[in-house]
Order: sequence, then structure tokens, then C-alpha cells
Amino acid sequence: MNAIQTTSRRLLALLLAISLLLVAAGCGEAQGNDPAVESSVPNGDVTLVIGAYSIVKDAFAEILPQFQAYWLQQTGQKVVFQESYEASGTQARAIIGGFNADVAVLAMEGDVNKIADAGLIDPNWKEQADGEFVTKSIVVLGTREGNPLNIQDWSDLTRSGVKVVYPNPKTSGGAQWDINAIYGAGLKQSEEETGAKDPAFAKNFLKAVHANVESLDKSGRASMAAFEYGVGDVIVTYENELLARIKQGKDYHIVVPKSTILIENPATVVDKNVDKHGSREVAEAFIHYLHSDEAQRVLVDYGFRPVNETVAKESASKYIVPEQLFDISYLGGWPEVKQTLYSKKGIWYQVLAGI
Repeated sequence: MNAIQTTSRRLLALLLAISLLLVAAGCGEAQGNDPAVESSVPNGDVTLVIGAYSIVKDAFAEILPQFQAYWLQQTGQKVVFQESYEASGTQARAIIGGFNADVAVLAMEGDVNKIADAGLIDPNWKEQADGEFVTKSIVVLGTREGNPLNIQDWSDLTRSGVKVVYPNPKTSGGAQWDINAIYGAGLKQSEEETGAKDPAFAKNFLKAVHANVESLDKSGRASMAAFEYGVGDVIVTYENELLARIKQGKDYHIVVPKSTILIENPATVVDKNVDKHGSREVAEAFIHYLHSDEAQRVLVDYGFRPVNETVAKESASKYIVPEQLFDISYLGGWPEVKQTLYSKKGIWYQVLAGI
């Protein structure tokens, strides 16, 4: 009798276990087929790694939380940012060397092209739907309060006793913009005087300015820090760097040269990394968000010139348009500039060598 009872109990327990498994399977199937249930399941956190040039750090301190709130509202997913800010050239080399950035926000397209040449970014990155550039600026001159040396244009930087600060173009994209602006201004002056661009005149003009350089730092942000510590009389830098400092209460004077270059700063996904991390959707959404009214207004607050047409119209009165504003195409485009100015035998290295 005891053996029969034991067997019955075991059989009952087995039947109960089978019933519970069937119910669980049925519930799982129902959940999988119900879109409402699927959408209510949290997607989990997603990490987005940002590799950016140093100048955007302060603006991104506001933009990244805004994007987190936007993405959470749109998808229910929390974005966790990992951020790195370095000189643009340094950042590009880090990404090529293995830094797993999902998004690159750099000072110039030449640095993005280096990453593309290394096979990490689609060579057609400039054809993205939102366009390749997220901010604009110009190269300007910054002086101490009241402009005590009466700096008015590039030629004043060649005067005896004027101490000039700008970063090193070997490491800094900002520095390359600075050098491009000075060299291009020399070409503009020669064109005005002779009717044709004279590279020799432009080289000597750059050489005369560089002879007065007191500090050659690794990034635009480092040069700005040196200037704030009292190094130099004039800093060659992004307009947005000075506008941001003036907003913080610094007593600087901005001189917009007659001839200067339009700066265009690119942002793109790093294709190999986003595909490896499964973060392409959120990375592309972030690039898109950088073009939005909200993000562009923040960038304007930090002195950048917007690429968004609506925000550009709103903020047009904030900016001076130089008489002879030129872009990189005036110098032949980045491939030509890289060869002419920054190759081992290029004009910049001739200037450094005193040739």
C-alpha cells in the first residue's frame, strides 16, 4: 500500500511539473507575439564612445545629457557616454591605433580621411544624409583687454616685439587651420598686389609671423590655457574659443582679419567600431542630433557658427563676415594642402627649418 501511494505521489508531481512547463511555454509565446508587450520590455543600456577634438568639450557637457533625454524618450533606452577629448590629430591617431570610438568629432576632414584610409570609416563618409560638418567657425586673433598693441590684421603679427601663440600643426587640427589662414592671407595679399597668387610671398609671410611665435602647444585648448596664464600678446585661434571665454567673463578683444579661412568641423560614425559594438543606430542618431535646432543652439552659445539654416538665421547678427573670407578650396582642397604645406618637404616644415 505504501509503495502504491509513493508511486501515485511521484506520478502526480510529474504531471504537475509538465503542466507548469506547458503554461510557461504558452506565456512565452504570447509575449513574443504581442507588440505591446515587446515594446514595454526595457532595451537595456547602450554605450556610445565619443572621440572628439578638445574644443567641443564644454559644449558637449550640455549636448550629451540633452541627447540622453531625447534617446530615452524616443526608445526607452539609456545611453551611457564614454568620452575622450584630445587634439584632433592626436585623436585621429588614437582611433587608428585601436581606441574604439563609435563617433569621431574632429577639427578637420583631413583627420577623418586618415581614419578612413586606415579602413575604419567608409570612404564616402561625406555623403551622409546630414552632411559631413556639424559646426563652423573662422580663424581670428585674440588680444589682451583693450588691444594694447593695436593689433588690426595679420601683418601686425610680424612686428618686432609682438609675441604670438598658436598650437603645433603636427598634433592639432586647429593649428592647421591657423597656418592655412595665415598662408591663405598671404596669397590673398599677393593676389591683390599682383593679380595672381604668389606662393613664395605667402611662404615668407607665414615665416615672418612664425618668427614671433612664443608658444607652440599640442592643441588649441592648450594654447588657450597658455594665453590665459599670460603667455604671448596675441593668440591665433578659433573665433568660438574666444567667444566662449568672453562669455565666461574673460577680458579678451577679438580681431577679425580682413582675410581669413572658414573652418568646417566634421563628425561621423566610425563604421568598423559601431558594427563591432552593435551601436550603429544610436551613433547615427547622435550625428543627426548634432544638426538639430537644440544642439546647434548650444553650439552657438559656445561661439560656433551653426550649420543648421534655421539657427544660422537666428544668430546671424552675432558674427562678423570677413571682407575676404575663403575656404579650404582656395588653397586647393585638403589633399593639396596636405602635400603643399604639411608633407616632409612642405612649406610649413621649410618655415620651421628656416629655409
